[in-house]
Amino acid sequence: MSIERPVAPNPYDLLPATESFSITSTDVAEGQPLNDDQVAAAGNTSPQLSWSGAPEGTRSYTVTCFDPDAPTPSGFWHWVLVDLPADCTSLPAGAGAEGATLPGAAFMCRNDGGPKAFMGAAPPEGDMVHRYYFVVHAVGEDSLGVDSDASPAVVSFNLAFKTLGRAILHGTYQH
Repeated sequence: MSIERPVAPNPYDLLPATESFSITSTDVAEGQPLNDDQVAAAGNTSPQLSWSGAPEGTRSYTVTCFDPDAPTPSGFWHWVLVDLPADCTSLPAGAGAEGATLPGAAFMCRNDGGPKAFMGAAPPEGDMVHRYYFVVHAVGEDSLGVDSDASPAVVSFNLAFKTLGRAILHGTYQH
C-alpha cells in the first residue's frame, strides 16, 4: 500500500545553519539501504556511530534518528539520546537498547513508538522509500535542559537554540 504524498524535504535544511562535522558508521552507509539490524522487525538495533571535528565549545551531544517520510505531518522520531558528554565520540551498535548503560549523565527520551530506546525502521508495507537521518548534534552546554520525559519535539526545540554543529548520516529503507 502506498500512501500518495510528496517527498518531504531534508528536515535539517529547514533549520538554522550550523557548522558541520564528520560522522561515520560501520552499520549505515550514506544514502544506502539500512542493514536488517536497523529494521524493527529484524534486528531493531541502533547502529554503531563515530564522529569527529565537532565545533569548538562543544560541551555535550544529542543523537537522534528521524524519518521525515512517515505518513504523518510530523514525521517519526526513532531515537533521542540526550546529554552525552563531550569526550564521547562514538557509540557501539546496540547503545540505543532500552536500559542500556550510557556514558556520563546521558539518557534516552521516548521515541514516537513509546519506549525510551532506539526503534528500527518500520515504514508501512509497500510505502515509498523512507529516509532515516542519524544526527549527532554538538551542544554548547553540559545539559540540553530536558529530562527523559521530554518529547522529541521539545528536545528538537531546545536543540534549535543550543546546537553548535550537526553531523548527519542517512540511510534508507522500504518494506
